[in-house]
Amino acid sequence: MSDAASLATLADTLFTVTILTYSLATIAFAAALAFSSRPKATASEHRSERQSVGQSGGASTLPTGPSNQIEVLDPPPTPSPFSSRAARVAIWITLVGASLHGAVLLLRGLAADRVPLGNMFELATAVAFVGVGGFLFLAIRTPRLREIGLFVTLPVTIGMVLIGLFLYAESGPLVAALRSRWLVVHVTTVSIGFGAFLTSGILSALFLIRSRFEKAGEAAVGVAGRIGQRLPSSPTLDRAAHRMVIFGFPIFTFAVIAGAVWAESAWGRFWGWDPKETWAFIAWIVYAAYLHARATAGWKGSAAAWINVAGLAVMLFNLLYVNLVTSGLHSYAGIN
Repeated sequence: MSDAASLATLADTLFTVTILTYSLATIAFAAALAFSSRPKATASEHRSERQSVGQSGGASTLPTGPSNQIEVLDPPPTPSPFSSRAARVAIWITLVGASLHGAVLLLRGLAADRVPLGNMFELATAVAFVGVGGFLFLAIRTPRLREIGLFVTLPVTIGMVLIGLFLYAESGPLVAALRSRWLVVHVTTVSIGFGAFLTSGILSALFLIRSRFEKAGEAAVGVAGRIGQRLPSSPTLDRAAHRMVIFGFPIFTFAVIAGAVWAESAWGRFWGWDPKETWAFIAWIVYAAYLHARATAGWKGSAAAWINVAGLAVMLFNLLYVNLVTSGLHSYAGIN
């Protein structure tokens, strides 16, 4: 067996090990969440919290002062010793999983002697890697956000299984149309931007659950109520989601511009309203609208969060349906 084949085989093995590692992290995060508890504030306390941050419509606006002001709005959890240990173990397992995840991409790149973004399998794997990396960055920077680990590792684990089942492709050389320096620039920035949007979309979805719990107060019931009680405060979630979009939006903007430049070089025009280009432009508009809404009175909080969730839905539609179902100039590549 050649060195390239050995590296490709090792990458495939590590892909499976990565899924198993993320599965263990998911179990640990679930245990930490299940055995934690947060003081259930009364409805009047929730109203006071929302008024203290000047939010209309029942969702929270973040303070502009030092980051530790957020903690004032976020009642400290009272985890059991088991829950605390489980959370720490989960973070370490996720770090191991992310390291293995990165090794998968590295080994596939070395095996094919190219950037590991040459097909849908590699692109989707890279997006999941960036999404996990974004969560780990936030969890290390803001320890309270470790409580959302289950809601990141679970969809990533399921996504990795589906990627392996339906998108797997053997490691090999690029097709002729993709042999361009612009591949590295365009597809890498798409992956980073999409991964940031993935984490941000999850945070906004959790923000909506938490905001609903804060509105209901003691009247919160059901699974959503129990989950909302254990989540970080809505200001914490909202701020983290906003930060991820602020990080990802300029990168995604550059990816769209780089794609247009590559299109002019390859096809003789910058823009042709190909389905992939059209939906990328729609996604860009949605995230621009989110950033605008986030800074506009009356649209902060829940309204902006719904726009962010819609943006993630558009990105997933563009990655999956447009790539796999529709036909266009990008269909041969299956990636960009």
